[in-house]
Formats: sequence, C-alpha cells, structure tokens
Amino acid sequence: MNGLVLKLVTQRLALGLLLIFLVSIMIFVGTQLLPGDVAQAILGQSATPETLANLRAELGLNAPVYQRYLSWLFGVLQGDLGTSLTNGKDIATAIGGRLSNTLFLAVSAALVSVPLALILGLVSVLYRGRWPDKLISAVTLASISIPEFMLSYILIYYVGVRLGWAPSVAMINDSMSFFEKLHAIALPMAVLVMVVLAHMMRMTRAALLNVMQSAYIETAELSGLSRFKVIWRHALPNSIAPIVNVIMLNMAYLVVGVVVVEVVFVYPGMGQYLVDHVAKRDVPVVQACGIIFAAIYICLNMLADICAILANPRLRYPK
Repeated sequence: MNGLVLKLVTQRLALGLLLIFLVSIMIFVGTQLLPGDVAQAILGQSATPETLANLRAELGLNAPVYQRYLSWLFGVLQGDLGTSLTNGKDIATAIGGRLSNTLFLAVSAALVSVPLALILGLVSVLYRGRWPDKLISAVTLASISIPEFMLSYILIYYVGVRLGWAPSVAMINDSMSFFEKLHAIALPMAVLVMVVLAHMMRMTRAALLNVMQSAYIETAELSGLSRFKVIWRHALPNSIAPIVNVIMLNMAYLVVGVVVVEVVFVYPGMGQYLVDHVAKRDVPVVQACGIIFAAIYICLNMLADICAILANPRLRYPK
C-alpha cells in the first residue's frame, strides 16, 4: 500500500469516527426533545410530585444535558448501553440476541442477493437489447418501485396464506435448527432480496456496459474470444470498483433498513425491538438502537469507500 492510498484510507477512517460522534450528539439531543416527561410516562398520571422528583433524580434527569450526554457516551464506549426504563433489564444483554437475529436475516439475504445480482447483471449485458435484458430490467424496476410493506403483504397473502409454502410470522428461537430458521425467515428474506437486488443488478449492468465501450474490449473481441469470456475475463474485473461500492451500500441498507420488514413479519430483531420501545417511550433503548444502527451504517459505508480506494488502479499504481 503506497503513501497516497494509506493517506486516503486514514482520512476516511477519521471521517467515519467523526460522523459517528456527530450522529451520537444528534441521537441524544433528538431523544431529549421528544414531547412528554419520561418520569411521568413511567409512573403514570397518578404519580405525586414527590415521587416524580425522586425518579427524575434517580434517572439523572435533573443534570445538565451535556453532563447526561457525556455520561451516556462514555458508557457506550465501555459497552454499557444503560438500563431499560420499562423492565429494568440491561439493554446490551437484550440487544445482543436481537442484533444476532437481525444480522442472520441480513446476511442470509446478502448471500442470495449478491451472487444473483452479479449473474443477472452479466446475463443482461450478454443479451443486451434482447428479451432477457428487457425482462430482467422490467422485473427489477418493478421490485424497486413497490414499497417494502406492500411487497411483504403480497408475499404473506399469496405465498404464506394461499400457498402455505412459508410461515407468515417469522419467529425464530435458539432451539430451532439452521434450516428451520431459514424456512422461518423465507418471506422477509425474499422481500429484502427483491429490494436490494435491483440496485446491485442495475449498477452491475451499468458498470459493465461502461467498460464494454473501451478499446481493449474491442481488441479482446477481435482476438476471437466469445462475448461471455470477454465480459468475464476483461470487463468484470475492470468494473469491480463501482460494483463493490454499491454492494457495500446495499449491505448497510440490509442491516439498518430491516425495521419495516421486521415489524410486518413480527421478526424478533433490532427493528422490532426499537419500534416496541419507541411506543413505550423507553429513551435509553431508543438511544442504544439508534447509535448501533448509525455505527453499522457508517462503518459499512466507510468500508465501501475504502474498497473503492483499494480497487482503483490509478491509486494503487500512481505514475
């Protein structure tokens, strides 16, 4: 790794850490601006002023905002996400299982969507302007145009209820085997695959078509190589940077964009956990989920930028 690449990677890492810090401020301030009183929400309308004052002091709500923020931030850096106001349980412990479920769903969808997007992109370029290209473009454009919740309900009705091929409620637990879990998450995984597949396929197609206009591609075709070999050996390796970038961005979406899908399918993941505690006005849980989602999204975007830097031959082999 030369000095220029190292400098760019270091700058991107520093920018990512700065973004996480700024987002943490926004999350904390945003939760403090929510209407209502946390102590009142916990104790109910029948609470006396004395009990409300005691609870506010116990929760540290009387301290200045900047002190509460610094206390919360140092706790997060040490792995202490606080305690839930609704049940008194440790948030980090509760989130651990939920986060693993969300990652299981996201990784399963990624393992299906990424290879499928590359294959469909290659097929679309190989048959450019013909019926396979038009069919793939039409299907992916339709899937990206339909909202996630509508796709979810369509699959629930036709696949889950009418055909009975997969459960409509995606409930999983530790006692289930790996394949039982896969069967349980089949419908939410299908929704996520359809949503992110279109982005990755269309970017793969656009990147390949851009490279196919290069002079060395024409030379490879004139040398007698088949169109598939030209695409596979020459076009794909030289268009990998934008493809990797869009793949990483969609992986970030898979992790943090599952809230709607998890709520529709009652999946026990981070999204469902966040929505449940937003309704209960459990501020520490909302803050913990928000900073985890933000950190994952920023880190994956940062990784996408670093991959793009490392995949750029102009940076790896400067003049």
